[in-house]
Amino acid sequence: MSVGVETLGASGAAGARVRWIGFLTIVRREFGRILRIWGQTVVPPAITATLYFIIFGSLIGRRIGQMDGFDYMQYIAPGLIMMSVITNSFGNVVSSFFGAKFGKHLEELLVSPLPNWLIVLGYVSGGVMRGLLVGALVTGVALFFTHLPVQHPLLILGSVILTSIVFSLGGFFNAIFAKNFEQISWFPTFVLTPLTYLGGVFYSVSLLPAWAERLSYANPILYMVNAFRYGFLGTSDVDIMRAFLVTAVAAVVMFAVVVTLMNRGTGIRE
Repeated sequence: MSVGVETLGASGAAGARVRWIGFLTIVRREFGRILRIWGQTVVPPAITATLYFIIFGSLIGRRIGQMDGFDYMQYIAPGLIMMSVITNSFGNVVSSFFGAKFGKHLEELLVSPLPNWLIVLGYVSGGVMRGLLVGALVTGVALFFTHLPVQHPLLILGSVILTSIVFSLGGFFNAIFAKNFEQISWFPTFVLTPLTYLGGVFYSVSLLPAWAERLSYANPILYMVNAFRYGFLGTSDVDIMRAFLVTAVAAVVMFAVVVTLMNRGTGIRE
């Protein structure tokens, strides 16, 4: 009986080690992919952010003046950083996972001893790494144009990681249902971009008419942007606890949905 228990324990430990190695392999491959095509993954967001700061911050910002007691360029900087995190976290996972489907090498991963939830975590980790890398780069660009005080560093870190997780899972969700390269651009074009631009990146929702302000509170990106901005500037259009709750719930729900779809083979076995 004792031999059986020891064998079972050894088997469990070996299985855990295999799963850990498999997870790290996915993460390393994703990180290597980010660095290998850095001209597509890192450089464009920095150039885009620079143009935003020049046009909206330097040129238009001078006419706008202050927003919530802060210089306009200073006010939009956290929103622009978060916007780059959102788009790059999403884009990394949707392109990588769909590429695995299109290239027909996803089957090799699915027949491995890795559970589906760990495969999802591996891809999401890659999305988070790219989101944080690009976010740090855009922060550097922002500091070239304006001063960003740091009021609550833990809130900054927590909000950017949670947001990156949510949109990495969103990219995975999009990739599961996409049947061609055109379909991986539908969601970013028709859903993600409008929600981002209407999520308080460039303005305070308090400036909107009452009906538009109420409608804005249904946009989850509003909570993410404001939580991040609060970490820097200490100002927010929404309650911070509610913002983190919305983001955390979105992450948990998205993870459960994506893993369920993977377990069912949706978009993979079709």
